[in-house]
Amino acid sequence: MESDSLLYSFFLIFTGAALLSTLFLYLRQPLLVAYICIGVLLGPYGLSLISDPALLADIADFGIIFLLFLLGLDMQPRKLLSTLRKTFLITLASSTAFVLLGYSTGVLFGFSQIESLVIGSAMIFSSTIIGIKLLPTTVLHQKHMGELMVGILLLQDFIAIFLLVFLDLDHAEQTNILGVFIAFPVLLIFAYLTTRYLLLYLIRKFDHFKEYIFLLAIGWCLGLSAIASLMGLSAEIGAFIAGVSLATSPIAQYIAISLKPLRDFFLILFFFSLGAQFNILLLGEIIGAALLLAALALSIKPVVFHYLLRRFEERNLLAWDAGLRLGQISEFSLLIAYVATQSALIGENASLVIQAAAIITFIVSSYIVVLFCPTPIGLSDKLRRD
Repeated sequence: MESDSLLYSFFLIFTGAALLSTLFLYLRQPLLVAYICIGVLLGPYGLSLISDPALLADIADFGIIFLLFLLGLDMQPRKLLSTLRKTFLITLASSTAFVLLGYSTGVLFGFSQIESLVIGSAMIFSSTIIGIKLLPTTVLHQKHMGELMVGILLLQDFIAIFLLVFLDLDHAEQTNILGVFIAFPVLLIFAYLTTRYLLLYLIRKFDHFKEYIFLLAIGWCLGLSAIASLMGLSAEIGAFIAGVSLATSPIAQYIAISLKPLRDFFLILFFFSLGAQFNILLLGEIIGAALLLAALALSIKPVVFHYLLRRFEERNLLAWDAGLRLGQISEFSLLIAYVATQSALIGENASLVIQAAAIITFIVSSYIVVLFCPTPIGLSDKLRRD
């Protein structure tokens, strides 16, 4: 078997991820950290068992497209609007504070103005994976805490999608900023009209052919991604809009469930590719900035969210609970670092700072939440809630 073959690469990725994930489950850590670690171990800067950069880039790009499509499927416009009033000002104020925090850190360590702004932008987001998966189901669906968490995370996701449009400099050079502003609403209108007058008709007519619905969803995702690229936007934005356009459909829930295995498949590949591109040889150069950025996220973000929630008359205990759950850097920050690096907007060192800080906060924040907040995997019976 050739060492650079796709089959051999997939064997190493998924077997390695399965073995390392077992250890991480015992340690009660988010599995995405295991995927990143196996990427570091097997990639060009580790054991070099998978050393083809083009293959890694293709894996990452394809994974992002499907991940954003599935994110769009879960982001129903009505749900977003219903939480907007409650969480808009909290999200806006906290995002401003975190951008300034990350920007100041970047400037302190000698990064350029643009790199510092990207580092600051990466600080905005909290992890949906940690925040939601460590939230008890009863709280998520029945209590006020769940509404706050979902509202803030949804708005953060929306900000991230907006930022990704303008971080893709390859496309921005092909058009111009005005062109992007025009292309985005045009794509939204096209997606809405096509979904309403064609896709929904086809779904209603052939909904008993489940494999056809599955194929139609994937075709729509990749088709709108290609159209977005031709219009000067990124393929990832097209995939996200494709998902949102189907989110209001009655069949959206089935599509999301049927694509779950595909989502998990590409989730592993995406975070593996991030880890594989993590140059551990430069870790000594960026570890100080990464540790400071992680420490600020872990200590300041919970305090900021607590303060803002208290200002909006939330209970003290609830405000601290939400703050601790949101007190880390997000997987979306990794995506922003990846896109900004691919666009040559930031250098490798700035990207590594964001990645290293995010991984550190994933690990530490998971332990903080498990130790001090009600979760399905709480360490004490008092905090263990399903």
